[in-house]
Amino acid sequence: MLSVIYSDEFLEHKTGYSHPEKPERLTAIVNALKSAPFAQQIQWLQPTPIIQRPLLPLIEAVHEQRYIHKVQQVAATGGGYLDADTPVSPRSYDVALLAVSAWLDGVDIVRETGTPAFVLARPPGHHAERNTGMGFCLFSNAAIAATYALQQPGINRIAILDWDVHHGNGTQAIVENNPNIAYCSLHQSPCYPGTGKATEKGCDNNVLNLPISPGSNGSIYQQLFTQKVVPFLASFQPDILIVSAGYDANTADPLASINLQPEDYGLFTDYCLEISHKILFGLEGGYELNALAESVLATVGSCIKRI
Repeated sequence: MLSVIYSDEFLEHKTGYSHPEKPERLTAIVNALKSAPFAQQIQWLQPTPIIQRPLLPLIEAVHEQRYIHKVQQVAATGGGYLDADTPVSPRSYDVALLAVSAWLDGVDIVRETGTPAFVLARPPGHHAERNTGMGFCLFSNAAIAATYALQQPGINRIAILDWDVHHGNGTQAIVENNPNIAYCSLHQSPCYPGTGKATEKGCDNNVLNLPISPGSNGSIYQQLFTQKVVPFLASFQPDILIVSAGYDANTADPLASINLQPEDYGLFTDYCLEISHKILFGLEGGYELNALAESVLATVGSCIKRI
């Protein structure tokens, strides 16, 4: 069984008409998973309610307190924008907290069972920096999850693989000075947000950025996984691998220019499972609904075959 952590409350983060990061993204994925051939091998779990765990100290370890309060206030006063691309609706603050809780639940499941889990939550997080949200992201879910994981017994090293087509500027900025966290990103360059140079190595050679040219396809990614990604992550020997699972490198996706197919994500998942079965997948980008759903199916299907 593969655990998928999801709540209909994640649909309550409203982004407005025509915004690509819309609730229908989750609906498409849920419908696809529930009708998949392996549907009976998925365990659906609700995230821990935000009133049942002390989330703010964990978030404050990653984000400045005044920024957290800003998100809360914008939501409480009816909503607004953190930047031109990043809306906050009246329920967005609570939903973003619940998303963090879901990622933490994922850490607990992976640590306790030794098998993968998938967090199907929004808003996404990898662009959110310490003092600001941007790029559709409110709180840095992956970085918070990594920080939380390192507080758990027997967890000493965490690796984060970010295969979203956009560089996770927020995640890298938060974790690059922690030698117990490794960060690896494959991302289109040039592309938003313009960060993620290959020359950036982190405080202890714990960062590997792999910029990829527009128009690249799955064969380029396969070479990078075998020659760069897997050796880097495996040599770090993480106790848990966190995957910022964005699916906007699909050829059908409107926000970038990489030519992956949904089945490529199944192969990427296989590469990750060669490193460890203790993997937490968490949704980031992916905006063409059919390609997004099919790509998540490929990820989940590969996990189910291997566990």
